[in-house]
Amino acid sequence: MSDRLPPLTALRAFEAAARHMSFAKAADELNVTPAALSYQIKSLEADLGTPVFIRLNRAVELTEAGRALTPGVRDGFAAITSAWRNTRRLSDNTTLTVTAGPAFTSKWLAPRLFDFAQAHPTIELRFSASLRLVDFDRDEVDVAIRFGLGGYSGVYSEPLVSEWVTPMMTPEMAANFGTKETITNAPLIHDDSMDAFKITCDWAKWARAAKVDIDPDHGARFSQADHALDAAIAGAGVVLGRVSLAARALASGRLVAPFDLGLITPAQFRFVCPQGNEIRPKVKAFHDWLLDEINTSKSFAEGRKLLHAADVE
Repeated sequence: MSDRLPPLTALRAFEAAARHMSFAKAADELNVTPAALSYQIKSLEADLGTPVFIRLNRAVELTEAGRALTPGVRDGFAAITSAWRNTRRLSDNTTLTVTAGPAFTSKWLAPRLFDFAQAHPTIELRFSASLRLVDFDRDEVDVAIRFGLGGYSGVYSEPLVSEWVTPMMTPEMAANFGTKETITNAPLIHDDSMDAFKITCDWAKWARAAKVDIDPDHGARFSQADHALDAAIAGAGVVLGRVSLAARALASGRLVAPFDLGLITPAQFRFVCPQGNEIRPKVKAFHDWLLDEINTSKSFAEGRKLLHAADVE
């Protein structure tokens, strides 16, 4: 029995027909006539020596041979499409697609988009706000900014900054709740976005580290860090905010951080891209700009006592 493959056009016709379970829909997708598509599939069946479809009056069904052939052909075309897309992207030096979580996108990346455009006018930056895992072979993404414990294998992964949290509030609220004595009565805002990590970094832990008597069970709770920060900016309460996300609000004075104690979170932001792509000009330009911007917010840590959350009993 020969292992000679049938023409690629015949396999493509079969894959489309098997996916749609319709010769007419497959022909429309491939921009050929139904008769031409039917001829391609008959040619494939002749090479295979057995039918792959059962022709009914207004429908088709896969035969046993067709069902056996479908997964490999489907995956093969998916791999070809992915390889073609990735290879074309190698020659694109003007568009950079970055995915990051919604909070980092809205609070950190989006406000700095103009700054990047000014520094790199030949690169068009595109954002994809998502928390799902990235498959660089499948997704049209150049760089992922991820907040977590690391453990990314088979890719280039670099820590960007150690994240830490501290109480944040509007200047007006700080006048009433900006001391250890008065914060006990403050309305609390909870950022639950880090609850998935084994090491907690919440109000209860900060209160223990600061030796402050706070009831950590009251207050509004938010599953997204940016929503918790927005609530604090609106004056709804005091949030144990993440400094990297709040950097602009702190710099502008919309929020203040009156306490000198902060907790370093177990997770951190990382720069992730396919191995080897970190040296591509557009990726390196974004990487270097990102680090420069992050370094400007490190001044908030000066003069503060930062404890690792894991070290607080």
